[in-house]
Amino acid sequence: MSSVRQKVGKDRHQEILDAAVRVITDRGLAETRISDIAERCGVSPGLILYYFASKDRVLVEALTYANDRFYLRTARELRRIPSARRQLERLVELSVPGLLPEFERLDEWALWIEIWARALRDPEMAKEREALDRRWRQSIADVIRTGQASGEFPSDRDADHLGLILGALIDGLAVQVLMNDSELSPRQMYADVLEVAAREIGFELEPASA
Repeated sequence: MSSVRQKVGKDRHQEILDAAVRVITDRGLAETRISDIAERCGVSPGLILYYFASKDRVLVEALTYANDRFYLRTARELRRIPSARRQLERLVELSVPGLLPEFERLDEWALWIEIWARALRDPEMAKEREALDRRWRQSIADVIRTGQASGEFPSDRDADHLGLILGALIDGLAVQVLMNDSELSPRQMYADVLEVAAREIGFELEPASA
């Protein structure tokens, strides 16, 4: 019986996170009320507060939840690709807003922007931001290490530092794409990130990739 209750609780927690992702993406955190999330998933505001201590906690867990979906999907994609360079290209493809409609991440990017804005003035949120960003950079560094181990990439460069550089580059350019900057299309962002990656990691871009 307890296992059934645990499953019901887990499902309800996930439903609330799904609703939180949608509401915060639509309205922004400042305009989102606990009652809005409760109404979206058909529960009481009290139940939201039972699972989450505050609206900030809802934001962090909603982004973590959206991130988990992205990393799970990405891991499945990359496992099918034997080449580290192609894995890196695919990881960049999946990260560019608007490039692959079937893998769109606009909701996750919207949550990231909310986290970054809050982290500027909230030390606790800043810690949460750092932990989430570390996971993102590590995923890039792991692909680079795979290429270094296989001989596809030079082994004399720090994979963790490269992960930080490329992760920050993707984040920064993604914000411009999300803002519909007239000088930066999703396709241009993809090409620019790969150009920097090739130069920093130390491999030659194939014409088709450029």
